[in-house]
Amino acid sequence: MKKIINDPFEVVEETISGILKAYPFHLKAVPGSKRALMRADGTIDGKVAIVTGGGSGHIPVFLGYVGHGLCDAVAIGNVFSSPASDDMLAAARAAHGGKGVLFLYGNYGGDRMNFDLAAEMLEMDGIETKQALVKDDIASAPPDEIDRRRAVAGLFFAYKIAGAMAETGASLAEVKAAADKAIINTRSMGIALSPCTIPAVGKPTFMLADDEMGVGMGIHGEPGIEVSKLKTANEIAELLVTRLIADLPFKSGDEVAVLVNGLGATPPEELFIIWNKAHDVLSDQGVSTYRCFVGEYATSMEMAGASISLLRLDDELRQLLDAPACSPFLLQWS
Repeated sequence: MKKIINDPFEVVEETISGILKAYPFHLKAVPGSKRALMRADGTIDGKVAIVTGGGSGHIPVFLGYVGHGLCDAVAIGNVFSSPASDDMLAAARAAHGGKGVLFLYGNYGGDRMNFDLAAEMLEMDGIETKQALVKDDIASAPPDEIDRRRAVAGLFFAYKIAGAMAETGASLAEVKAAADKAIINTRSMGIALSPCTIPAVGKPTFMLADDEMGVGMGIHGEPGIEVSKLKTANEIAELLVTRLIADLPFKSGDEVAVLVNGLGATPPEELFIIWNKAHDVLSDQGVSTYRCFVGEYATSMEMAGASISLLRLDDELRQLLDAPACSPFLLQWS
C-alpha cells in the first residue's frame, strides 16, 4: 500500500478535520459528533432538512453535497462502511428546521438499518421523517428487481433535485416526491480498470489483469456483469449508453441530463473522450442532452474507471436541475 496518510485508522477523522479547515464558510461540525457535518449557516428554519450519509472513500459523495440547494447535514462512516445511527441522529437533529427530515442515501444494507434506527428515534422526538433510497446501478439487479439495486453516482442527481425542491419551502411530502421522481428516472453503469485499497485493510479490493476491465462493478468493488478485455473509449461509451437506454427504457424524443463520472484515478481527458462518443450514441437514438456534468462526482478512493448516469427530464426536473446550488465541491448558478 502506497498512500499519503499518517495512521490508516485515523484517515476519516483527519479527512474531516482537513475539510473543515479548508471550507469553514461552507461546513461546520455537528455538536456532539466527530462524524457529522452540517451547513455552516446552520439550521434553516421553515425548510425541510435533507440529511444524507454513508461510508468514507467516495468524496465528493457524501459530505461534498452539503450546502445551499443540496443537503443540510451528513453523517460519515469508516471507509466503505455505514455511519453509526447516533451520528445520523445527531446530524438530523441539528439540521431540523421545523418541517421534518428527509433521509436521502444509497440502497445498502448497513445504511438502511442505521437510518431506520435514527428515523425511529426522531419520530420519538416528534420529528416527522421520510426516506428516499437511491438505486441507480443497472448492473446490480435486473429491472424487475429494482429494489435490490445499489446506488452509485446517480446520488448526485437525487441530491440536486431534492435540494432544489427543499429550497422552495416545499413540504416534506413534496421534497420526498421530487427525490423519488429523480431516483425513478435515473440509471447508471460503470467500468473499472483497477482496484482501490482501503487504508485499514492494506490490500486491493479486487484484482484485474493489465489488459482487463470490470464491466458493471460497484463503487466498493462489488462484482459486476463480467470481466472483459480492455476496450477503447468509444467501445466503452457505446456499451454503457446502449445498456442504459434499454433499461429505463429511454426512447427517441427524451431529453436527459448526463453525468460522466470518474472513480478517483481517471484523468479528465479520458472522461471527455468517453463523453464525446456517448453524446453521439444518445443523439443517434434520438435522445437529446440538456445538460452534461463531467468530472469526479462519486469516487472510490483511487479506483480507475468511469461511469455514466442518465436522468430523464421533464419540465419540473429541468427547472430543479437548473436551480442554484453551492457546496465546496459544486457551484451552480442558474
